Amino acid sequence: KIKIIRMKSKVILDNITVDTILEKGRCSHIDRDMVMLEHIDDMPKSNQPRRMGCLFLAICLRGSASYTVDTVRYDVKANDLIIISEGQIISDYTVSRDCMGMAFMLSHQFFNDIVKDITELTSLFLFSRTHPVCTLSSNEVYTINSYYGFIKNKTDNTDHHFRKDIVRSLFTAMIYDISNAIYRIQNFGSRKYTRAEDIFNKFIRLVELHFRRERRVSWYADKLDITAKYLSESVKQVSKRTPNEWIDNYVTIALRVLLRNTSKSIKEITQEMNFPNQSFLGTFFKEHVGMTPSQYRKGHSEE
Repeated sequence: KIKIIRMKSKVILDNITVDTILEKGRCSHIDRDMVMLEHIDDMPKSNQPRRMGCLFLAICLRGSASYTVDTVRYDVKANDLIIISEGQIISDYTVSRDCMGMAFMLSHQFFNDIVKDITELTSLFLFSRTHPVCTLSSNEVYTINSYYGFIKNKTDNTDHHFRKDIVRSLFTAMIYDISNAIYRIQNFGSRKYTRAEDIFNKFIRLVELHFRRERRVSWYADKLDITAKYLSESVKQVSKRTPNEWIDNYVTIALRVLLRNTSKSIKEITQEMNFPNQSFLGTFFKEHVGMTPSQYRKGHSEE
């Protein structure tokens, strides 16, 4: 007899990225880091699930929409803030005929450059992973819509020598106002955290404080008084990432910032970030960024 072995095929999902929007046609954008959508319906849609390859940030101004994020269905109405994080899977996207809104799509690096060294903001945005739709007040919607107009005006002014810097500054201010709205919702909402969400939030706060010195999952598990396995299961359940991926992400962002915005030597950065030696740092950085620290620094010094 011939034994037939049937193997499950691995489903590879298409990513929605800033590039996929730019390929559709002309729209306001900063390089391949940020793109603006004047109509929320301009977001690429498909009958098949797609993975978000960037941060999607939108406001619904009129009408309604619905979609699923990581298999959970959400309904959107006027004055709702929509945040879909990188790595989350969206599907079943529908909008009403009268739906109006505006949106930003941000590369992972662009967003993290904005919120670098602002611990509380990153914690607030993590809240959106389990609350991707939040209702804002009319004043909050007006404020964010005003920012959109300012940012679009400066984004489209390609002759302005400080265009990128102004856009980054305006975006930082807008993120503060959005984070304030999230803070209000987070602290006065009726929904209670699940055990996994509570562990995840505490883990992220610990990582933000200690990632420069501690990168062992077991160390964080000990601090939370749980096993490393339980920590990994909880973090993966909430964020779809492993604890190691989160720690490496924070380390990579810090290395980018130090290489790009300081004159510290590679040796000094190695010591500050608690790597055993420069070679180890170089291997880590190339694995996560795709180039050596020196190549990265040289590339940004020529911008």
